[in-house]
Amino acid sequence: MRALLIEDETKTLQSLRQGLEEHGWTVNTASDGLIGLRLALQSNYDVIVSDITMPGMSGLELCSKLRNEGIFTPILLLTALSNTDDKVTGLDAGADDYLAKPFEFKELLARIKALARRPTASLRTENILRFDNLEQDLDAKTVHRAGQEIMLTPREFALLEFFLRNPGKVLSKTEIAEKVWDVDFDTGTNVIEVYVNYLRNKMDKGFEQKLIHTHFGQGYVLKI
Repeated sequence: MRALLIEDETKTLQSLRQGLEEHGWTVNTASDGLIGLRLALQSNYDVIVSDITMPGMSGLELCSKLRNEGIFTPILLLTALSNTDDKVTGLDAGADDYLAKPFEFKELLARIKALARRPTASLRTENILRFDNLEQDLDAKTVHRAGQEIMLTPREFALLEFFLRNPGKVLSKTEIAEKVWDVDFDTGTNVIEVYVNYLRNKMDKGFEQKLIHTHFGQGYVLKI
């Protein structure tokens, strides 16, 4: 397995590289965002681990540029910022997971193993998902409802896909976290609620029929 590690703190970079290599990973490293971007564009990796605050280019900018280039390698952001708004910002930029500093190495290892196992978009068997008057094109990355285009962030797009693949099923916050974010659910965060509300507001705006419903204490369901 190949990992790209981008971190400007030398001791942290060396420590993480040694730990990953001891667990069988092949690791390339970069000490700033610009070098990290160049390496990510030049080679294929199973996972990218990047700090957020770095010289040259931040981890958030790195995520956005890679996604705009069509590179969907799973990205784990390391951050000293741990409130919900900071996490939402990182996920909106295209990151797949986040880990707040300080952290234990075994947790980092578990997170990147989970990300590396995640199926890629190329494994999807359906290109267009539909429910009622809602249509999601997985190739064109577009969403329309009754012919009206709905603009979604990458994370909202992934969340909608999960709902469309499970119509009529009540999805718990734990399921959503595991399937859409590939992380263990943290009961201390309301990221799931925030994103469901974002998605619901965009999808249902201007329509009398609401599609995403809350089952209090259980989760959310896509239904008419």
